[in-house]
Amino acid sequence: MSKYLFLFSTVLISAPTFAQDADDREIIPVISDGQPNPAITVTGNGIGTAVGNTGQSVTIIDRDEIDAIQGADATRVLQRTPGMSLTRNGGIGGFSGVSLRGANSEQLLVLVDGVRVADPASPSGGFDFGNLLLGTAGKFDIQRGSNSTIWGSDAIGGVVDVTTRGTSGFAGNFEYGSRDTLFASAAGGLSDDRYYVGLTGSWFRTDGFSAAASGSERDGFEQVALGGSLFYDVTPGLEVFAHANWSEGKLDIDGFPPPDYALADTLETQETRRHWGDVGFTWSTNDLTLRGAYSLADTERDNFDDAGAESFASDGHSERVQLRGEYRAIGPVTVSFGAEQEWTDFVTSFDTAAKTSIFGAYAQIGVEMGRFAAHVGSRIDDHELFGTNGSYGADLSYGFGEDWRVKASLGEGFKAPTLFQLLSFYGNADLQPEESTSFDLGVEKGERGRGTHLALTGFRRDSKDLIGFAFSTARPFGFYDNTARARAQGIEAEAGFDLAEGLRLSGVYSFVDTEDRISGNDLARRPQHFGTIFADYQAPFGLKLGADLRIVGKSYDDAGNFTRLGGYEVLDLRAAMPVSEAFEVYGRVENVFDTDYQTASGYASTPRGVFAGVRAKL
Repeated sequence: MSKYLFLFSTVLISAPTFAQDADDREIIPVISDGQPNPAITVTGNGIGTAVGNTGQSVTIIDRDEIDAIQGADATRVLQRTPGMSLTRNGGIGGFSGVSLRGANSEQLLVLVDGVRVADPASPSGGFDFGNLLLGTAGKFDIQRGSNSTIWGSDAIGGVVDVTTRGTSGFAGNFEYGSRDTLFASAAGGLSDDRYYVGLTGSWFRTDGFSAAASGSERDGFEQVALGGSLFYDVTPGLEVFAHANWSEGKLDIDGFPPPDYALADTLETQETRRHWGDVGFTWSTNDLTLRGAYSLADTERDNFDDAGAESFASDGHSERVQLRGEYRAIGPVTVSFGAEQEWTDFVTSFDTAAKTSIFGAYAQIGVEMGRFAAHVGSRIDDHELFGTNGSYGADLSYGFGEDWRVKASLGEGFKAPTLFQLLSFYGNADLQPEESTSFDLGVEKGERGRGTHLALTGFRRDSKDLIGFAFSTARPFGFYDNTARARAQGIEAEAGFDLAEGLRLSGVYSFVDTEDRISGNDLARRPQHFGTIFADYQAPFGLKLGADLRIVGKSYDDAGNFTRLGGYEVLDLRAAMPVSEAFEVYGRVENVFDTDYQTASGYASTPRGVFAGVRAKL
């Protein structure tokens, strides 16, 4: 009932604005220090709007911040996001799961340039951030909270859209450090008034350390990645575009050898090959914007045992056609709409090829007038196997004072069962989608990364029909079933201050209380308390100094809450110094105090490391 009251109240608040003049429809961003907010998000509405004009909770991390943090590891950047906790099986390249506001890592929709990149062949259909390095990443656009109204399946915890790195001219870096780690990346592009074409690439290798906390044999990782973008203005109102990305990596992994079948050193390896991309167009007039695209994504994995023989292989593939649009109807009123058809298929060493499809369409009415913005929308999806699913959502934002705003959102999310859960040896063709309803309410001053920034958000998400493995004698071991319900609620806080000329101190803190509504236990690997404090200083002569302190509380490793994971604190220090207009030298110390901790029981985490490099911009 609460969601319907929220939708109704949003419409009532918006109704008086329908009578405003056409000039009132201009989007006015949040003001901070007399400057407009340049941050544009696509995760909130699928088209693009100023962060200050959405009631959704959004964090944007751009390339300048990525460069300042240094290195290839995406998790060191993501830990600056409120509500985001992380788990990893060993070192960089090992499976890395991201949880937003206590949701399962598989309940996070991950896009690269708007293309869905999760592996359809993985059992739960999640995205492994261990395969995403920062050399080819240009920006992270992160929306927290259920938003299947705009994005369809998987957007229960939120949405992460990664933009491929692009630059005019040339930019690149090379660094070397502990554990014989090498990381090189480059990006270049050409452009004029009508076109842009860019290429980017990265190479990473490390000898690593034992993924098993009890082991001593090094588990290395190597990856090569390439990306490209093309934009061309056919006419003043018509642009065509294309993106293409490819990566190939090899990871040493530890397994569970006999006779103990406990995590220990092995010589097993995993090779992962991924490619994805899209082609499309954007057509704009004074009142209408249309964006259409065809996209595909493919992930192949091959596992090899100690003797080098293939022990498992899988291939997950998806294709999608979509059309999104926005029509400025009357005065400040906009109508956003879209439709998409997706086809997915998979095959593994033990499962025959299977495929399915899903169609979805949505519409959203928005009002953006001055410092007030509100949106209400709904969506319908039709899956080839489980039938139809409806989603609803709404948000509002209101600016007041010099640079304050209040914001609120209500969203529903769903996650379609994966092909593995539906049609594998352990599958269940009668599965229904996982569903969630979330809402949040917050207040914010200023904008992230500049001036005085303060934000406080409270949230809650209730999920049902969660898919788990049901042990049964009806077939060997059991099968997948809709067995669980869960709740997550808490508070996110952000703050940032310019303490002195060139010195800025920022931080994020999250309290996330999760509960399995069947057993009453805490959800596994979801700490209640976690946060990051980060400081940056730039001296008048160019020297840059920085520090990141990650603080994480205790959690349980398992659903039964039998195995406890201890809390930990990890400090990283970094420095950079320009030596000319084109070149900069930099370095960092990760895990300064060599903290020994685990985010997944039995798996080691990154020890102390020292790295140095050079960066060029021409």
